[in-house]
Amino acid sequence: MSTQSAVLSSLRPMSLCVDAAGAIVSAGPTTRKVLGDIVGTPLFDMLDVSRPKGIATLSALRAQSGAKLHVRARSAPETPMVAQIAMDEAGGMVIDFGFGIGVAEAVRRHGLTAADFSATDLTLEILFLIEAQQAAMAASRKLNRRLHVARLAAETEATTDGLTGLANRRAADLTLRTLEAGETPFSLVHVDLDFFKQVNDRFGHRAGDTVLQDVARDLTKAVRPGDLAARIGGDEFLLVFPGLADADQLIRLCERLIGRIERERRMNDRIYAISASAGIALWHGGSDVSTEDLMGQADRALYASKAAGRGRVTLAEPRCQPPPDVSPKAPGNFADGS
Repeated sequence: MSTQSAVLSSLRPMSLCVDAAGAIVSAGPTTRKVLGDIVGTPLFDMLDVSRPKGIATLSALRAQSGAKLHVRARSAPETPMVAQIAMDEAGGMVIDFGFGIGVAEAVRRHGLTAADFSATDLTLEILFLIEAQQAAMAASRKLNRRLHVARLAAETEATTDGLTGLANRRAADLTLRTLEAGETPFSLVHVDLDFFKQVNDRFGHRAGDTVLQDVARDLTKAVRPGDLAARIGGDEFLLVFPGLADADQLIRLCERLIGRIERERRMNDRIYAISASAGIALWHGGSDVSTEDLMGQADRALYASKAAGRGRVTLAEPRCQPPPDVSPKAPGNFADGS
């Protein structure tokens, strides 16, 4: 390699020199790394000019001296390049290559580093900007994922009862507003525990919390995917059944649920039992009854169940009025465990 070619390769590592006959006489180190051993090869045996069109001879190529060309090497067709030509005194030419907007992909594909480019080549700055952009985008995606997870967690916390894991009153209100805006029939079941106060009084509030959690599991088993089980007060619960407004089916469901709640339980070597009362309200669609009206019907039906002796379910009558007073009946069955 001549001194001139060596200097050129050092300053412009993505260049090559072509003699007057069109043969490649030298190539810079980066050119060889990307295109392979091309010295001695006729230029048009390894290079195609894609733009401008119709350049397939040396004379046509010489006419483009100083212009920007879009080229592809046959040994690396997956790497489009740009090129500029400068003529020498002997009729040969120097061709300087670049990767244009495909620099990042070319660097990745051919394993190029900073050493493969001239120190004054803006490619290094472009690569830095690309890497910085990718890092910023990765950080942004990570932040967005964290924000999304945090938002979901906040939404879940805002609509979940912390003690039982059931939905809370806010979630119930949102569900009822959504159902009210549609035409799908649905039903409400208002459930209130019987004799729960005796559990708190006799065993303490931690025991009461355990009972509420246990009842929550019973409620969860009673609903279908898409239904709602919510704790809306101390020992008050609401079940919402979209698409279900069959009174007989709901009554049977509530009777089974109350039977599960009434099973004997053991705490601190003592056996105790609680019960539950329920009120059902139905919405068949197409009426002007609001969800507030429906909740009122379910509430009145619940009080009717308590007035009738507790541990039972009542189907709401739209004109049903709450009793003026509900006196406590027999307390839960507490007995020493054996």
